[in-house]
Amino acid sequence: MEGSRNTHWLSVIWGLVLLFLGAFISAVAVIVFEAPFQIAPGGISGIAVILNNLIGTPLGLVVLLGNIPIQILAFRMLGGWRALAATIFATVLYSLLLDILTPYFPPSGVSDDVFLNAVFGGIVGGIGAGLVYRAGGTLGGTSTLGRILQQRYGIPLSSSTLYTDSLVIAAAGLFFGWELALYAMITLFIGAAVADYVLEGPSVIRTAVIITDQPQLVANAILHEMQRGVTGWDGKGMFTGQPHTILYVTVSRAQVNELRRLVRQADANAFVVIGQGHSAYGQGFKDLGPGQPAEPV
Repeated sequence: MEGSRNTHWLSVIWGLVLLFLGAFISAVAVIVFEAPFQIAPGGISGIAVILNNLIGTPLGLVVLLGNIPIQILAFRMLGGWRALAATIFATVLYSLLLDILTPYFPPSGVSDDVFLNAVFGGIVGGIGAGLVYRAGGTLGGTSTLGRILQQRYGIPLSSSTLYTDSLVIAAAGLFFGWELALYAMITLFIGAAVADYVLEGPSVIRTAVIITDQPQLVANAILHEMQRGVTGWDGKGMFTGQPHTILYVTVSRAQVNELRRLVRQADANAFVVIGQGHSAYGQGFKDLGPGQPAEPV
């Protein structure tokens, strides 16, 4: 019981550390790479960049005020404060850091090349957002709004986020010019890809589905030569009507060629499909420990 309680608190502390680091890195991305060059890659942060350049409003204040009605709406529609705790913490922290850190960075950024700033704004911002996602939260704004639209109206999360971010980028195009809007799109897409990479990790495993008439020979080769577990079940070819055995195995990326060699030696007529996976948990792979973060809100 005591060990379980300690594990819970370690998980909570680790989540808070990830939220802080994610909010800090995301704030730096906006301050250094986006705001100085009028790059507004969607969301409340994009609106904050637009208003900051037009009328000089503080970045963090706009992010905080813009999130208040969204989070109130989310509270009513997504299940109360418990479902929003990580997001609210990260959003408030992110808003504060935007205004606290701004005086400590050069107002003209670190490079005069707009393209470099668009790329690195996406990379750095994606790292920050990915860390927040890993802790079970988001930085609010269109991410939370998209979740509301998904639950209320069945609109896919990716579609709703794309629509809302596109509106902000279109506004940036009207105020700053369409070239800068195109740079904002680069930042948006790079940021999304990097956030996914940070959240899910690199694609380092491969899954194989093997359809064979020599299941024991194939399974023994994999079990003894590669030290990988194999799961099998009965199947039937729908064209021929003949029974076959389907084997399923997970291997590392570096073991794919060895797997093909072993299957070919055991059953040259086997049919093999190799798929990609981001990570595997369990015996022989990563430990599926307690306190895994929840799906981001």
